[in-house]
Amino acid sequence: MPDIFDEVEEDLRADRAQAWLKRYGGMLVGAAVLVVVAAGAWRAWEWREQKRINAVADKFMAAVQTADALKGPARAAAADQFAAIAATAPDGYRTLARLREAGLRAQTGDLAGASALWDKVAGDDAADPLLRDAASLQWAMHHVDQGDPAQVAARLSKLTPADNPFHPLANETLAMLDLRQGKTAAARAALTALAQDLTAPAGVRQRAQGLLARIGS
Repeated sequence: MPDIFDEVEEDLRADRAQAWLKRYGGMLVGAAVLVVVAAGAWRAWEWREQKRINAVADKFMAAVQTADALKGPARAAAADQFAAIAATAPDGYRTLARLREAGLRAQTGDLAGASALWDKVAGDDAADPLLRDAASLQWAMHHVDQGDPAQVAARLSKLTPADNPFHPLANETLAMLDLRQGKTAAARAALTALAQDLTAPAGVRQRAQGLLARIGS
């Protein structure tokens, strides 16, 4: 008797399976087709995106070579090339192009234009945090002589923690800001710490030692 019941149960399972396939089989086939089509579309998109990135990389390197070859005010033309690249480039190259353009604008006397670009990079959530910090540092270094001391100090204070790779340069710039404001004691303390900081770049330590000699350590 158990064998008969088993056979009946197997027949029932087979009937249910056939009924389920009749009802949902078309949907399964359609889903499988969609998966294949989606995978193909994704690969095609990846190929096109990589091709676009390669084209942007070529344009970026060409602009770098142009900028390196030009001198003086003529470098503004190279800045325009980087501006054109940033307008259509993906996130990474857009940020690099803006930074290169900002540097060229500053070198050719357009500090306002350069500052606007540094602000864009510093406030761009899609940009690499290291590049955002680099933009803030460049902004502060170019405004330390004449900019609002409170604004310059605020920019630099975010870069002074020891785990920030720019902290030696940020502290050096803060010391320059202190000297500008007549805060000689604060500047001397910061420069002394920099001169003794073996983790700071050699150039930063040497400049700190030179400034200490000038202001009297």
